[in-house]
Amino acid sequence: MPQGSWLGPLAFLVLIDDLDVDCLIHKYVDDTTLTESLCVQHQPSNMELFFHQLQVWANNNDMVVNLNKTKEIVMGPPSKTFHLPLLHLSLGDIERVNSVKLLDIILDADFSWKSHVEAITSKATQRLYFLKQLRRAGVPHAQLLYFYTGVIRPVLEYAAPVWNHLLTKTQIDQIEAIQRRALRIIYNFTNDMPYISALYCAVIPSLADRREQLSRKFFKSILQPSSCLFTLLPNLWDPSVTTRLRSANKFPHLPSRTRKYQTFISYALSQYQSA
Repeated sequence: MPQGSWLGPLAFLVLIDDLDVDCLIHKYVDDTTLTESLCVQHQPSNMELFFHQLQVWANNNDMVVNLNKTKEIVMGPPSKTFHLPLLHLSLGDIERVNSVKLLDIILDADFSWKSHVEAITSKATQRLYFLKQLRRAGVPHAQLLYFYTGVIRPVLEYAAPVWNHLLTKTQIDQIEAIQRRALRIIYNFTNDMPYISALYCAVIPSLADRREQLSRKFFKSILQPSSCLFTLLPNLWDPSVTTRLRSANKFPHLPSRTRKYQTFISYALSQYQSA
């Protein structure tokens, strides 16, 4: 069928609907991710078996797994994951990487989000060039700000609820510096101003405040039973107990040993329930 048609992706989804292996699998059109959780140190991995099941399905359906684009990433503390062997397959070896892009989000093996922050700031910096060209062409301030909020800022906020709560102060400042540069391009008189004063002149919030608002809004959408992520929430507290309390949360908090491995769900349950 013609490439780029609406029927093409739908037909492909029908073809891969029965793709299934004995581990957690995520499918997004032709992007398939196999996930295995190893809860015990030195626990052997079965990923080679899972990948073999994927290849068998592909052969039976006249499809080919592109080994050049297939990557393996082992996420977790290096001291607990160093023992895992590389994937050796009959058709070739799978490259093991320290970071991987999944649906335009870059995941680091150590959960640092360093690669993702560097990627989005680099991409946004390139788009600042077009903002400068528009200013030199005499575009009004209001239109320049509209270009920034519509073309550059979304790059810095894509899927923000996933990684916002895990940013370090250095990474927060690194992202905020892009907006600071954009405001100096749009409004020349803000060059010597403090950043908070430049935000006041532009009548826009900081990126950190916007990410916080987006995270709260996203969490509220998850609380709706119709949300596909509602099943990720823990069971509700017993209403007969919570109704007797002056202020009680509907859901219990999910414990987390360290903030580094804290998911958005566990963070939101501890921060946004009372909001």
